[in-house]
Amino acid sequence: MSGSPPNPPASSSRRFQRYPLDIRISLQVFRDGETISLWGRSSELGEDGIGGTVTAQLEPGEVVSMELSLPLIPFPIKCRALVRYRDGLRHGFEFLALSSQQREAIRKLCQALPPGV
Repeated sequence: MSGSPPNPPASSSRRFQRYPLDIRISLQVFRDGETISLWGRSSELGEDGIGGTVTAQLEPGEVVSMELSLPLIPFPIKCRALVRYRDGLRHGFEFLALSSQQREAIRKLCQALPPGV
């Protein structure tokens, strides 16, 4: 159907399994010469990204700064992420340039979470 927002990729086409996770996410996006701060709640986490509902619409292709306080990880994850899709206020983000420490922490957390979506 033309003009409808893209749906999130089917789980079979994803590189990594998704795991249910409900945490607060803090985002900042630079738009029209200013930094806008947003927040939301996650719904799922994978080794390469996170999905959730955010307080404003972001456009696919936008890059955001993100901060996540993940369970079992003693430090907040601060990274940049690419908006991969949007469906209303629900968004999917792909992590960009994680450090090896951040990547390993997320991988271990995913192994500890029950499989889901």
